[in-house]
Amino acid sequence: MTSQREDDRPPDPAGTGSAPQSVHRQASDSTSGKVRRQLHATLPGCWGALLLACLSFTPSLLPRGGLLQGIVCGISAAIGYGLGVLAASIWRAFADRQPRQPRPGAWRVFVISAVVLFGISFALGQYWQREIRSLMGVTEYSVPLAIAAPLTAAIVFCLLILLGRGLRGLYRWTAKHLNRWIGRRAATALGWILVVAVTLFVVNGVLLDGLVSAADQAFSVRDTTTEEGAKQPTSSLRSGGPDSLVPWDSLGRQGRQFTGTGPTASDIANIVPSRTMEPIRAYAGLATSDDTETRAIKAVDDLARAGGFQRANLLVVTTTGSGWVDPAMIDTFEYLSGGDSAAVALQYSYLPSWISYLVDQTKAREAGRALFDVVYDRWSRLPQNRRPRLYVAGESLGSFGGETAFSGEYDLRNRTAGTLFAGPPNFNTLFREFSDHRDAGSPEAQPVYKDGRTVRFASDASSAIAPTGQPWEGTRVLYLMHPSDPIVWWSPRLMLREPDWIGAAPGKDVLESMVWMPFVTFWQITADLPFSTGVPGGHGHKYTTEQVDGWYAVMRPTGLTTTDLDNLKQIIAKLE
Repeated sequence: MTSQREDDRPPDPAGTGSAPQSVHRQASDSTSGKVRRQLHATLPGCWGALLLACLSFTPSLLPRGGLLQGIVCGISAAIGYGLGVLAASIWRAFADRQPRQPRPGAWRVFVISAVVLFGISFALGQYWQREIRSLMGVTEYSVPLAIAAPLTAAIVFCLLILLGRGLRGLYRWTAKHLNRWIGRRAATALGWILVVAVTLFVVNGVLLDGLVSAADQAFSVRDTTTEEGAKQPTSSLRSGGPDSLVPWDSLGRQGRQFTGTGPTASDIANIVPSRTMEPIRAYAGLATSDDTETRAIKAVDDLARAGGFQRANLLVVTTTGSGWVDPAMIDTFEYLSGGDSAAVALQYSYLPSWISYLVDQTKAREAGRALFDVVYDRWSRLPQNRRPRLYVAGESLGSFGGETAFSGEYDLRNRTAGTLFAGPPNFNTLFREFSDHRDAGSPEAQPVYKDGRTVRFASDASSAIAPTGQPWEGTRVLYLMHPSDPIVWWSPRLMLREPDWIGAAPGKDVLESMVWMPFVTFWQITADLPFSTGVPGGHGHKYTTEQVDGWYAVMRPTGLTTTDLDNLKQIIAKLE
């Protein structure tokens, strides 16, 4: 009598009693087949990966360490693999044939070529990186990380290929099940749509939102701390000080840095020997109010309380990210005005600048517009002979927010006495308008707009600002932008379109050997973004002593000598 377990066995056609082993072997073969398919590589895809991996070692704007180079190389190789597979499939479609095995020796030729080409590209990459470091005065370099770059690239490449094949498998599974109810072509199209939609939802709605939320909570805790050197003001001319309408604890970390530091009247007197005053600084942090407009009103109320509208020079600053104001920008303004100045700013985010650059653009826009509108409303009610000269400034995302208060060149000219924007992001509305509609013949790296009558651009404002010989009367609007600043030049259009600034003569800190390549250049500049301030001042996204020359060109102060400006630059350079 057979047991129930024996009766439940699948039939054994050969009569050997080995059906369970056969089933197990079939399942094992199926599993190993799936693994082989996941690890399978096509020859056209590998050639594409090799080509873009080698091109990824070409120079971009900033020096790259070994880890970063490995990431860029891995991403480029994955894109190249996909393009190689796509090109092969298109060729087969025109040739009307199915895939076939490579010819004997084809893989051997590829491996030898890969070793030679990758080795040459790696060596050239190290040479180019040394040249960039020399241009910028960067001495930091890790040999072990540079050597580990190929391994990093391989890991990134494999992860991206596996991710892509996982999405392809999900698409096939979806299309297969949809085909039970609808036609094959409709199932194929709908399957792709569903997979893309789910992927975007997971990335944008789950991963990105979750990471941003976690970062916001983490940096909100950091916002309760105070930077070293920032002390609560004992002067009523600062927010957070005596009689202030904005409590010290509500200013946030960067707000306390803004009002708790800066030059005193005696510091300014060392540069401007004539009569000097104690500068006024007003600020409102996120804890001051939950509403942007109310926060702006609080900051301007405190500015008025301290006597800011009675000063000769009034500066509206739009902050970056977590509320940071570049000390080089605000300190220079106060020195050049002899302290007869007032400045106001407000915080709109807990996040640092590079995260805000990606997710807080709307908040920056609202903050820039609200603050200037409130200031301008109070300023315009004053008698004309008692109004201070009204200036606007912003750096990086702060320039984006600062621009939003204005509709164009005439608005900037009519409502301000001068404007200084440093390191404007490429997506800035007015910056793009002025650059895209520049005068014929002027390069994108040094555009000329409307003969430079109001708006001008400079990488080095210490020399004559183009167009030389043309009048620059009335309000002056100046954009400072380094040739090596990835914030200024990054754009999604880099993927498929060569920008004018690469084809033109390079700036003083950009290699002539830099060229544009589809996809590769985009990822190179993208990789430069997080490290744009990790270079010495005067390069990348780090604006220090350039602020002195920039403000001097915009404000046109009198009574200062070249020696005075050089001494001021030495002071500003120490802030780095």
